Amino acid sequence: MNISIFSVTENGRQLSQRVAEMLRGEHFVSRYCFHKHTDDDSAVFWNMGSMVGRLFQRSDAFIFICACGIAVRAVAPYLGTKADDPAVIVMDDHGKFAIPVLSGHIGGANCLAEIIADFVGGTAVITTATDVGGKFSPDSFAVANDLIITDLKAAKEIAAAVIDDEKIGFSTEYPHSSLPDELTAFGICRTGIYVGNDMSAKPFDVTLRLLPRNIVLGIGCKKGTSEADIEKAVLETLERYRVDIRTISEIATIDIKKNEEGLCAFAEKYSLPLKTYTAEELMSVSGNFESSDFVLETTGADNVCERSAVLCSGGKLVIHKTSGDGVTVAAAEKAVYLDFERKIL
Repeated sequence: MNISIFSVTENGRQLSQRVAEMLRGEHFVSRYCFHKHTDDDSAVFWNMGSMVGRLFQRSDAFIFICACGIAVRAVAPYLGTKADDPAVIVMDDHGKFAIPVLSGHIGGANCLAEIIADFVGGTAVITTATDVGGKFSPDSFAVANDLIITDLKAAKEIAAAVIDDEKIGFSTEYPHSSLPDELTAFGICRTGIYVGNDMSAKPFDVTLRLLPRNIVLGIGCKKGTSEADIEKAVLETLERYRVDIRTISEIATIDIKKNEEGLCAFAEKYSLPLKTYTAEELMSVSGNFESSDFVLETTGADNVCERSAVLCSGGKLVIHKTSGDGVTVAAAEKAVYLDFERKIL
């Protein structure tokens, strides 16, 4: 996570140092101190709201060591939707309390607050009903397992049903750990969760579809292919095979394409990591792949898109090689295991 820590007082500055040192083992942490109480490891601010505005889009979490009202006013102008807002945590400058104010489940604020409170010897003040009651949270389960929440209204209704002790159905073809008490894979339920890539699936009257982000795109292209042509080829292929682009986890290709401008621009546009492999690595992958003598002579591998997708995913092809306008596209599916005990952070 990219975490921004703000402090206002001298006690807050010292506490922000301790928290930052602890979190930096796993996260990228930046500190911002009010100009009267700063140090060499922090940036200085005079107006908290302005500084928060500059950082809002690139921060996954904000930790404010100040009064709750100050923090709320600082983030309020920039808030969007529950699915997109960063985690917001407020602490007093003595570290007695860590309060998740925003994005407790999806953004991981609840879990982060508990980690911080445990470290400084304080108390995490958790107010979300499912957590207070020790019940299953569909939001937390989705985020912890890298699943895409397709319907926030359904997620909210299921969370309410959990609180009301209504049994929640669960449907998936993926292997998983033991279901929590609130869920059942048997019987007829009014509400339920479906995990899978079938966007038409509706096994319950109120169905929360959770899409696994487990598809690897393998892409090959001619030198100089534009970003627009690559995007067009990818989107047309995904539409043809009814694959949601949100389920793409990364892009794979051959190493001679690692600096291909159009491909790099496409990956950056969709915030997808681009992984590359040598021709030898690609040719070492076992499987039934469409072979091209021309591609073999040009790159050293007889197939780039299929082989790279399978190598990167460690799984099986779900879209075989498709070609058009100098671009080849394939897709492979990574194995999914759903863990109901996994934590967000």
